Amino acid sequence: MCGRFVVADAGSELVGVLRVDVEGDDLPAPSYNVAPTDQAAIVLDSIKTEPPTRRLASARWGLVPSWAKDLSIGSRAFNARAEEVEDKPMFRNALIKRRAVVPASGYYEWKTVEGLKIPHYIHPGDDSPMFFAGLYEWWKNPELKDDDPARWVLSFTILTRDSIGHLGSIHDRMPLFLDPDFADAWLDPTTENVGDILDAAIDAAPDVAETLTDFPVSKAVGNVRNNGPELIEPAEAPPSER
Repeated sequence: MCGRFVVADAGSELVGVLRVDVEGDDLPAPSYNVAPTDQAAIVLDSIKTEPPTRRLASARWGLVPSWAKDLSIGSRAFNARAEEVEDKPMFRNALIKRRAVVPASGYYEWKTVEGLKIPHYIHPGDDSPMFFAGLYEWWKNPELKDDDPARWVLSFTILTRDSIGHLGSIHDRMPLFLDPDFADAWLDPTTENVGDILDAAIDAAPDVAETLTDFPVSKAVGNVRNNGPELIEPAEAPPSER
C-alpha cells in the first residue's frame, strides 16, 4: 500500500515530461509528508474538450464517488487494488473514463524488523519524478450553493499491486508505477480497451520498481504534523538490516 508520499517539487518542475497544457492556480505547496485527505497535484485529461486538455490540478487524496453522501468515504479509499478495480462499484466507472497520474518524488513504507516498524523512503535512484497510476472523481457537496466554487470536490486514489524484488522485503504491496511513456496511454479517456490498459500497467510496473532505491528514515514521518526535508534524510538502520 501507499499511505504517505513526498512531493518535493511543484508544478511544471515535477511533470515536465507529461506535457501538461494547463496548471491549476490552486496547486498545493511541496510536501514531504502527504497523507490521506491532504491535497496533492494530479494529472488528468479533461474530456470536456476536443482533443482532451491535459491538466495539473489540486485534488483530495481519498476517492469520493459521485454517489457518496459525504466526504468521509474518501478516508478509506486512498488506495485501490489494481486487480480488483474492474469489479468494484467504488472504482469501476472511474477506471473507464477518469484515470489520473499522481506525480511524486518518492513514498514511505514501513518494514517490520524484529517486531518494530521501520519507515523507509523509496524513490528513484536518480531523483527523477515518479508516477503512480490513479483514478479520480468529482463529488458535488449538496450542502453548498451552486455558485460556491468549493461545491465541487476533486478526489483521487492511488492504485497498488503486489510488490516484487527488494520492495517485496519491505511491504507486500506497492503503488502501480508508470513510466512517462506509458502515462499517455493511461491518461487517454477515449480508449475503449480499459482492461488491456490496466493489465499492461500491472505488467509493466515491476520494470519501474527495479529502478528504485530505499533507505530507513526517521520515525518522525509517522506524525502527519512533521513536514520538512529532514524526513527524507537517511537514518541509522537497525542492526538486523546493516
